[in-house]
Amino acid sequence: MVQEKTFEEDLIEKLINGEVKFYQVEKHTDVETATTIRRKALEKIIGKELKHIRSYSIDIKQTASRNIEAPIGVQQIPLGVAGPLKVNGEVANGEYFIPLATTEGALVASVNRGCSIITASGGAKAQVIKNAITRAPCIVVPDTEHALKLVEWVKDNFEKIQEVFKGNDPFLKLLDFQYWIVGRNVFLRLLADTADAMGMNMVTSASQAVCDFIHENLPWAETIALSGNMCVDKKPTALNFILGRGKSVQSEVILKKDYIHETLKTTAEKMVEVVYRKIYVGTGQAASYGFNSHVANIIASMWLATGQDAAHIGESSMGMVTAEQVNNGDLYVSLTLPSMICGTIGGGMWLSQMQEALSIMDCGGGFIKGKPPGTLAKKFAEIACSAALAGEISLIAAISAGHLARAHESLGRGETARKKVDKIE
Repeated sequence: MVQEKTFEEDLIEKLINGEVKFYQVEKHTDVETATTIRRKALEKIIGKELKHIRSYSIDIKQTASRNIEAPIGVQQIPLGVAGPLKVNGEVANGEYFIPLATTEGALVASVNRGCSIITASGGAKAQVIKNAITRAPCIVVPDTEHALKLVEWVKDNFEKIQEVFKGNDPFLKLLDFQYWIVGRNVFLRLLADTADAMGMNMVTSASQAVCDFIHENLPWAETIALSGNMCVDKKPTALNFILGRGKSVQSEVILKKDYIHETLKTTAEKMVEVVYRKIYVGTGQAASYGFNSHVANIIASMWLATGQDAAHIGESSMGMVTAEQVNNGDLYVSLTLPSMICGTIGGGMWLSQMQEALSIMDCGGGFIKGKPPGTLAKKFAEIACSAALAGEISLIAAISAGHLARAHESLGRGETARKKVDKIE
């Protein structure tokens, strides 16, 4: 007697044979079951068991509704904590532990060392200097005369455009616009306040409404691309580096001479020389956006830990470090991040693990009750910039003291390498 196939076995077979596409499984069952069936079919196709990907505590139903398509499970990243880090910000005011999701050995230890000396020196002063997320439609017009007419019309009708942009969203505000005319192309870069949300989805929808409004009034102005790449979204660029995008943040600290010697095993003079020769001469020769040692390390690990859009790590990491010897041996160090794209509400930030990571810094919950919208996102930005400053200080010090290779050998290469280093020492 031939045993009938179960519903699950039948669907797995259809997936393997291509009768059902991987993205179509939810048409036949619920999200949780679809996730399991899709993963089992994939296991049969590749001939390997995905036993770790199938283990997770995330609510896959919630995740699949807003964060992922065709889910098969969850990828996990080791999560460490550095700190406490004292931040004296406009909003962030206290000592915070920093969650870092990474697979790079020595990174958490390095950031922790930077946190220690910043805290011992009285804390980092941090503040959001500018705050505006952008979307830049490309609008095609008949000629230069019409391009200038379009720009003048936008200027004359800006208050009405602000109303169209806002729509029914109480947390969205169009602040300003910038423009570039190239041939028959007019790039309108719309600058918006999106409160505690990172805000790209909000701004995209609002920008579409503005483009429709422009076309209704100026039929010869046709939107060819809602995003004309002058936003500039998810790409490190000179435009964002100079003009800023999202949150432009700065964090600074004066490190005490004694702590530099005792904790970092170096001097202010040596650290300033590393900043000059490595960060300015070396980066200048490489023509890189941003003048820093490894800001991307800290931004990436914090973004992954807290559910930020990982594609924004590149532009969010375009940091510029300055270092000056002051007070006969103390060291002034600053980090400016002109294009930090982040938030505390929406997107992946609502996932349970990410909310827990945000709560470690007292940035969970999306917003601060009783405070103006956007306050919590500014707090997160101040802490993140200060954490990146801690990472910069630690790495610059390690390089100036000649400890970089030894630190990675002891912390980043496993137990075997660690034992070898112990013997050397």
